[in-house]
Amino acid sequence: MISKTTLLTTASVFSLLSAPLAQAQSMDELIAAANAEGRLTTIALPHDWCGYGAVIDGFKAKYPEIEVNELNPDAGSADELEAIRANVGNTGPQAPDVIDVGLSFGPAAQEEGLIQPYKVSTWDTIPDGAKDADGYWYGDYYGVMSFLVNTDLVDNVPTSFADLLKPEYAGAVALAGDPRASNQAILAVMAAGMSRGAEPGEAAAQAGLEYFAEMNAAGNFVPVIGKAGTLAQGTTPIVIQWDYNGLAARDTLNGNPPVEVVVPSDAVLAGVYVQAISAHAPQPNAAKLWMEYLYSDEGQLGWLAGYCHPIRFNDLVANDAVPQELMDALPPAEAYEAAVFPTLDQVNANNAAVVAGWDSVVGANVQ
Repeated sequence: MISKTTLLTTASVFSLLSAPLAQAQSMDELIAAANAEGRLTTIALPHDWCGYGAVIDGFKAKYPEIEVNELNPDAGSADELEAIRANVGNTGPQAPDVIDVGLSFGPAAQEEGLIQPYKVSTWDTIPDGAKDADGYWYGDYYGVMSFLVNTDLVDNVPTSFADLLKPEYAGAVALAGDPRASNQAILAVMAAGMSRGAEPGEAAAQAGLEYFAEMNAAGNFVPVIGKAGTLAQGTTPIVIQWDYNGLAARDTLNGNPPVEVVVPSDAVLAGVYVQAISAHAPQPNAAKLWMEYLYSDEGQLGWLAGYCHPIRFNDLVANDAVPQELMDALPPAEAYEAAVFPTLDQVNANNAAVVAGWDSVVGANVQ
């Protein structure tokens, strides 16, 4: 489900596809229509991902007449699109109204006709480079790839991807998802490739696959999906994941065990996630109201409290809307100065190469 410095630099790299303009209702009309529907179905929103638990609670408190039906919190981006496909024509609780997916999955869903356009009232404050011009998908938050390290079990905290190949990390390193389906894991492979000097995209994917093949052959790679629980148990003492997930895990573990979240020195990969409304949403008005909430100051600050940099971060800062305590809870800004935001084409090329090549090149069945 993640970020960090200036997203405006990517303004020229996202596809701008033509489509009918989404017309906005008044908020009063939208709220009335959403209340009449009475339900919102989400998918793939773990409560400890990006502060989603508190965000969902905030939406419920603001709109108590709308039940939030949460499907498969641990699903990946590919699973979300499949849930839309599998439930075309189904108005029951198994059909998602909204999705939160990795960058490459937004345009893919649009091309397939799986999502519908809608422009939130704060549309103009979302950077142009992080949204489809016609409102089919729009960035929500971003993060950088990091290491979550159990310092009870790891004496020397690794500071780079190169470090992770050292013998002292035997049986210690895991990904936070299956690199054949999880956006987070797929981009972790690209980050590893970038650490070896490869350009983002297919080149970094190939270099990253070779990197993980070496790690697997050396016995350092653990083919288990890394989470706070597996890290605490010692099954996966080092987990490669988005910084906001690592920081949330740090809070959840609360010193038991002590952990560190490290932004690697040899590759600072930023990843953008996007929101969209299903073209087959059983509750389209509730879906639009959910989007309005997420892109309001309240919703954006909810993500920031979960350590994600919301897409409207620059606008919030410019308007003094960010409480200082939220700023102070983030890692030092210097860690993000070298962040690289891959283009959409690079993300797509990496995605295809990693998914196609993981089994043959690395040969580790992550589950």
